[in-house]
Amino acid sequence: MGGDHGPSVTLPACRAFLAAHREAELILVGRAEALAAAAGWERCTIVVASEVVEMDDSVEVALRRKKDSSLRIAVSQVKAGADGVSAAQACVSAGNTGALMAVARYVLKTLEGIDRPAIAAVMPSERPGGTTVLDLGANIDCTAAHLLQFAVMGSALVSAVEGKENPTVGLLNIGEEAIKGSETIKQAGELLRAAAASGLINFHGNVEGNDIFKGTTDIVVCDGFVGNVALKTAEGLAAMLSKFVRQEFTRNIFTKLAAVVALPVLRHLQTRVDHRRMNGAALLGLRGLVFKSHGSADAFAFEQALNRAYDAARNGLLDRVHDRILETLAAMPAGEKAGDSTASDAALSA
Repeated sequence: MGGDHGPSVTLPACRAFLAAHREAELILVGRAEALAAAAGWERCTIVVASEVVEMDDSVEVALRRKKDSSLRIAVSQVKAGADGVSAAQACVSAGNTGALMAVARYVLKTLEGIDRPAIAAVMPSERPGGTTVLDLGANIDCTAAHLLQFAVMGSALVSAVEGKENPTVGLLNIGEEAIKGSETIKQAGELLRAAAASGLINFHGNVEGNDIFKGTTDIVVCDGFVGNVALKTAEGLAAMLSKFVRQEFTRNIFTKLAAVVALPVLRHLQTRVDHRRMNGAALLGLRGLVFKSHGSADAFAFEQALNRAYDAARNGLLDRVHDRILETLAAMPAGEKAGDSTASDAALSA
């Protein structure tokens, strides 16, 4: 029900996903009349919800007032029951990001050793498959310990989805030198180097903003404020490039002729920077798999989010994150294990 378009986009995407994955099953959650078109689909179950979290609803409304929302019921499908079994292995939503994170954290809780869940997504780069960046907006203020947790979770994500057992991790900074950056970044660098020395992660070192698009590392770790700015900047540049190409190659006969010659290159470039292909951000650190689709996603983009969630579930992402976090906790000094979950809970309540 979520996103800018709702079932007019999500239903065609779901149908395409089912056609491409003959062994997969879907649970569609929403208002009965909105999902009527999906009645009778094979390998598809409809769960009716009486409420919908709107894109402009506050976290308080989503958590306390709309307890029968499609968003909350969808997340609940991933929660394990008393028998340890859940109805679904992953949840995908294009709805309100803040509400989704708050509801998912409330319903599913965080994994042991995780103070704050993080949003991780792939951004276009010279590296095939792009660069995974986290956090992208869930946490504005982060401690060094949080950044270490993000690095561990990001490593598990890339290992599970891309099949890279030892992905490289970069810490986003204003320079490559270890002496640069804020005290938090310096401390995070020390923790990441210690984790690398223990074989827990493959830490490359500090990276700068342009390294995200160069693909210098498989993963880039940062706080949510910086990550969200980087994400929106990349999306804006991609949109500007697409608009510029359309304008320049329709000006006159000469630019139209140039377009014919350059078309293969331009199509390849547009494919590389098309954020729809990389749609589907993982909410890492929860006791269940939850993926956030872009709210403006079309059917193609929403299908990519379904594919990403499917790959994560099929390759045991949840168990990989859990195991890596436990290994990291065991290797860390006691004073560095605790984060500020109390402060995080207070922020969530606010």
